Amino acid sequence: MAQGKGLRQTTLLAGALLVGAAQGQEGGAALPERANDQVTTLGEVRALKPDEEVPLDLYRFKNPVEPAPNAFNRAWREPPSLQEAGMRGGYVMMGINYAIAKTAQGLHTVTRAPDQIQPAVARPPPGLDADQQRRALQVCPAEQECSTAARD
Repeated sequence: MAQGKGLRQTTLLAGALLVGAAQGQEGGAALPERANDQVTTLGEVRALKPDEEVPLDLYRFKNPVEPAPNAFNRAWREPPSLQEAGMRGGYVMMGINYAIAKTAQGLHTVTRAPDQIQPAVARPPPGLDADQQRRALQVCPAEQECSTAARD
C-alpha cells in the first residue's frame, strides 16, 4: 500500500514538471520578421606584419617601484612546476612531506634540541709532554726530512 501511494505521488510530480516545461517552451511570442534586408558588411581587413628587426620585449613594462622585503617575502615559496610535482611523487606526497617537515621543525623548537647539522669545530693540537717531544725531535730532527719520510 505504501509503495502504491509513493508511486502515485512520484507520477503526479513528474507530470507537473512536464506540464511546466511544455508551457515554458510554447512562448506566445512569434519570431519577428526581418525588418531590414539591407545588412552592412565590413570591407577587406589586412593585418600588418610586425617589424622583424625589432625584437619583441615581453618585459618592457616593468614595475618601476621595488618594495622593501617584508614578512610575506620571507614566507613566500615559488610553486613547483608540473614536472617537479611529478618527480616528487605528486601534490599529495608533497603535502605529506611538508606537514612532516613542519611537525619536525616545531618539535625541534619545542624540545630545544641541537641542530642536526652542526658547524665544524677544529680541535686543539695535541699537547705533548716532555718525553714525547724529545722522541719526536729524535725521529724528525728537521721538518723537511719528516715530510720526505712520510711520503715513502
